[in-house]
Amino acid sequence: MTIFDSVRLALINFWRSKVRSFLTILGVVIGTAAIVVMLSLGIGMNESFKQQVSQMGSLTLINVYPDAGVSQGMGGGSGAAKLDDKAIRAMSELKGVSVATPLIQTSAKLIAGKNVAYLSLVGIRPDAMAKLDFPIAEGRILENADTLDLVFGSQIPTSFYNPKATMGYTPIPPVDLMNEKLQMTFDMSYGDKKPTTADGQSGGSDNAKVAPLYKIKAAGVLAQTQNEKDWSVYINLDHLQKLIRENAKTENSPFAGMGQQQQGYQTAIVQVEDLKDVEPVRDKIKALGFGTSALTDVLKGMQETSKTLQMILGGIGAVSLLVAAIGITNTMVMSIYERTREIGIMKVLGCELGDIRKLFLLEAGFLGFMGGLLGLLFSLAASYLLNRFGGSAMGSLGGGGMGMGMADPSAAAAHISVVPTWLMVSSVVFATAVGLISGFYPARRAMKLSALEAIKTE
Repeated sequence: MTIFDSVRLALINFWRSKVRSFLTILGVVIGTAAIVVMLSLGIGMNESFKQQVSQMGSLTLINVYPDAGVSQGMGGGSGAAKLDDKAIRAMSELKGVSVATPLIQTSAKLIAGKNVAYLSLVGIRPDAMAKLDFPIAEGRILENADTLDLVFGSQIPTSFYNPKATMGYTPIPPVDLMNEKLQMTFDMSYGDKKPTTADGQSGGSDNAKVAPLYKIKAAGVLAQTQNEKDWSVYINLDHLQKLIRENAKTENSPFAGMGQQQQGYQTAIVQVEDLKDVEPVRDKIKALGFGTSALTDVLKGMQETSKTLQMILGGIGAVSLLVAAIGITNTMVMSIYERTREIGIMKVLGCELGDIRKLFLLEAGFLGFMGGLLGLLFSLAASYLLNRFGGSAMGSLGGGGMGMGMADPSAAAAHISVVPTWLMVSSVVFATAVGLISGFYPARRAMKLSALEAIKTE
């Protein structure tokens, strides 16, 4: 018996009991769809987690601190490694690292006419900034020749207020930083009312040096990133070090006790080339004696939760497919009882046992394949409907959308059900395999039937 004969007979037998076959396939459809949809929700949750965390910053960015015993840049005992230029070079030479740069973070005040704004001023090396993710909305990023040319976060134009307004800190319309005349000072009390002493004199030391005003220009304004970059202002790190030295002893200076020149940099950032390189690079940095943190720490916790939920959801779907497998076995066993005489005749005519086994396995595999294929189509339709109409429903749950962060409008637009190609292929292959396994016992039983006894059967 050729393979074509086996396929033809399998299709004939399928059509002979089409109602029972259809119901059996329906069971496989439900089981396959249950597994695919459940797993797609878990995969969609993972994608949502990645999207949420990536909005907080780059997943391939590692923050480095002076002391390996802390994770927030505090501490730094006598045994701590020094985060200096030598350490930065060592990190930049690690395998998988695209760029490493030190950072200096401090505070300053920005003046635009009568209005002022508090700044989170970040010193960064311009060549490193060019390799990092700094999307520009206007102008350009920093260049090596820049001194008092700054790059502003997207929220800085709306951060100004008039300190002399009678109603307190009254917000004003956004400032056009690219065209406005700007000044900066490290006197954090600039523009505020000076405290007075008992004799009515203005407070402060007569011998204290007043922090100077620096005329600055906006080199560029960043596009909105929905993270700390929106509220930061970036300056050439080398020039910021010069400004720190100039203002180290001025009144109301934020640099008192910083001691950057003696103790190394406050922090550094290391950009790796691929997400899979983050943990190996972190381990090497820790071996150098530094502490690290990365957004992958947040993502790991989320993914652990997602993995547990995926196992639960997949288990529920697997129960449905197990029931379908029992249905296939039952269908094939009943087929043997109905075709006992036919099997006997096949044996008498010289049909090999392997052909009989092949026939029943083909029928069982066909039931599994058709059920898997139709189940996949049903799953894709269900996934489309979930993504089309489920986002708004999840958004209405606020923060309760299974931890998927659907309260965020950008998260609500994300797919809550994702069916990747590997899941599509696996679902059909798995359903076919379930059919073949379910048909193994009936096929073996058909092979063991006695030809003479089978022929006698009415």
